[in-house]
Amino acid sequence: MKTRIQELRRKYKLSQEELALAVGVTRQTIISLEKEKYTASLVLAHRIARYFGVTIEDVFDFSEVDKEEM
Repeated sequence: MKTRIQELRRKYKLSQEELALAVGVTRQTIISLEKEKYTASLVLAHRIARYFGVTIEDVFDFSEVDKEEM
């Protein structure tokens, strides 16, 4: 699943470690999300979106997930 995590993180000048600490995960989890090797749980997606003050849909692109379900 495509994400805007790296874009948002850079916009706010945050390191992967800083974001990880803020949302309660490891730096490796943030790396995996940014490389699209891991899909965030709903709880984690909510934490990330809330941290940046945006909606989950603003962080995660669900368009390809919707196509796969059809």
